[in-house]
Amino acid sequence: MTAEYKIGLPPMSNKAATGVAKKIIDATQAKLGFVPNMYRTMANSGGYLSTYAHGYDAFRQSSGFTPVEQELIFLVISRENGCDYCTAAHSMIADKVAKLDADTLAAARSGAALADEKLDALASFTARIFLSRGLITKAEATAFLTAGYEERQIMEIVLAVSVKTLSNYSNHIFHSELDDAFEPYAVQNDGFDALQKSA
Repeated sequence: MTAEYKIGLPPMSNKAATGVAKKIIDATQAKLGFVPNMYRTMANSGGYLSTYAHGYDAFRQSSGFTPVEQELIFLVISRENGCDYCTAAHSMIADKVAKLDADTLAAARSGAALADEKLDALASFTARIFLSRGLITKAEATAFLTAGYEERQIMEIVLAVSVKTLSNYSNHIFHSELDDAFEPYAVQNDGFDALQKSA
């Protein structure tokens, strides 16, 4: 899903980027071996990219969620925001890095219930935070805590919503082109669907 309007600013090359944006792009290149197109478009605003990158890293390092849970949270938010780019990117990370099983990944992408009760509680609560704009009920919070999560992790999900809003909205308004690394996980990609059917 993309916005009707498309920002005309060009993606920033490693050479063209300056200031804090260049530091983040160079660090991303060194860490991943490539710079996702999403980073290159966000680099048009150093503050934008910096806010995203620091919030993303903080969530990864100190949220208290496992790698599988982190990817599930990001997938739910990206799905609810209609961000095909981030849905594909986090599907790849969920599969190749976090090792999320194929059935759970497919369910997370579609919004179906998850077989694992704890993960299903996390996915449902994340969606409720997003859809209610943080106006969660006592019953929803109690269900999340009863599933085995901590109250502080409610704040961490809000952090995840915040950073994914930055990336999802940027992808909407830039019409970010999907990187080759994420292409097999593209939304409505026949190859991905075939992988799920054969799993």
